[in-house]
Amino acid sequence: MKIICHREGLLSAFQLASAAVATRDVKPVLRNIKAIVDKDRCTLMATDLELGMRLEVRGIKVDEPGEALLPTGRFTNILRESTDEEMTIEATPDKCIVRGSTNEFDMPGEDPSSFPDVPAFAEEKYHEISAGVLREMIKRTILAVATEGAVRFGATTGVLCELEDDKATLIATDGRRLALMHGPAKVHGGHTTQGQMSVVPAKAMMLLERNLAAPDETIRISLRQNEVLMKTERAMIYSRLVEGRFPNYKQVIPTKNNHRVPLTVGPFLAAVRQAAIMTDDESKRVRFQFAKKKLTLRAQGAESGQSRVELPIEYDGKGLEISFDPKFVVEMLRVLEPDAAVTLEMSEGDKPAVFKHEPSYLYVIVPLVETK
Repeated sequence: MKIICHREGLLSAFQLASAAVATRDVKPVLRNIKAIVDKDRCTLMATDLELGMRLEVRGIKVDEPGEALLPTGRFTNILRESTDEEMTIEATPDKCIVRGSTNEFDMPGEDPSSFPDVPAFAEEKYHEISAGVLREMIKRTILAVATEGAVRFGATTGVLCELEDDKATLIATDGRRLALMHGPAKVHGGHTTQGQMSVVPAKAMMLLERNLAAPDETIRISLRQNEVLMKTERAMIYSRLVEGRFPNYKQVIPTKNNHRVPLTVGPFLAAVRQAAIMTDDESKRVRFQFAKKKLTLRAQGAESGQSRVELPIEYDGKGLEISFDPKFVVEMLRVLEPDAAVTLEMSEGDKPAVFKHEPSYLYVIVPLVETK
């Protein structure tokens, strides 16, 4: 294999593909990225056996087609530290040589046939979603995914993906909050997730988001029984699904909320962040006190002191008080535009509350209840 490439373009591609490289000791060969060079293209392939990726690299001049294993960390460092615009890469199973105009790096090679395959996208049944819509759906839901060390119940370390007819829905929860967003989709070949519980790992969803380029690009998603394939213009991402059952999210979403508070994201976010300054590790709580035309936010730490922040609002209902972990509120507001409108719907101060943005997005938070 011998190619001439633009250094920065290959570096960017390598950094994207490296997200699928094994970070734990599964097989030594998985610490590499495989380059597959045809007459007119180069494809990078990486996998940790749970997550895999094929990525097309552009701006490559092919002198000799072939395959090679490239050590991820060392090769990335070479591309990052070099100052050459173009670099020549020549590889055999025995060695790999990277040359610039003033430098040369000679590394031992490995047999590319020992690298496991990552499937290409050849599905007849799938859904299509525009990249712009999908990016917003991922960004607004993935924040509620449970981290590995904080799983309370069920398959909550990923995003539940429901694809039915002309609608796509993403749902995530960590047991204390839930994020859900709908988006338009186009079905091909009768593809559906009905009767399935397709939970895509958070790592795979974040990798997909990083590969979403132009907003009008069309993304193909095919969900099988235990795996998902997601195809962008340049990349194909494969992942196994999260095992276990996802909680019944429909039971979590409150339906009887008789109090509605209209808010604007920017001013509301600023007020929450100001009030949260006086929270501490023991008291991660901000009290939201709603009165006619005014919201008062209060926080008090055991040693840090206390805060009171007032915000004028368009609310004419009765007085209400509810307490939230400010982190959960801030993270949701940050993924919305500052001038966007959001509505807080609630019933009582000890019941889950719902933030809604447009008809497509909702975010449920379980309040913090004072213990007597």
